[in-house]
Amino acid sequence: QVQLVESGGGLVQAGGSLTLSCTASGSIFSINFMGWDRQAPGKQREWVANIITSGNTNYTDSVKGRFTISRDNAKNTVYLQMNSLKPEDTAVYYCHVRGLLLKGADFGSWGQGTQVTVSS
Repeated sequence: QVQLVESGGGLVQAGGSLTLSCTASGSIFSINFMGWDRQAPGKQREWVANIITSGNTNYTDSVKGRFTISRDNAKNTVYLQMNSLKPEDTAVYYCHVRGLLLKGADFGSWGQGTQVTVSS
């Protein structure tokens, strides 16, 4: 009932920047949590950043000062601005959204993933 569409991944050189976006659509009443995880080849998925309704943000230590998460509530969209990218940031990035459906039930959805590759 909730679909997430991600975009913005690609290939970039170390030190470069990319901006990911993720838009939620469907029978959404409200969204209270939006975040990003990533999974590098051969590694477990790890949490990267999240933003909640109040606007408070949290980041994993490895991306603090380089990544910025933001949201556009009117568009049900979350962004991840990634600067000073490093080869170790190479991964498939997944957005994660939680909230309330129009019918009153909670929902949680994951995006399909977008590949980010950082060359050295």
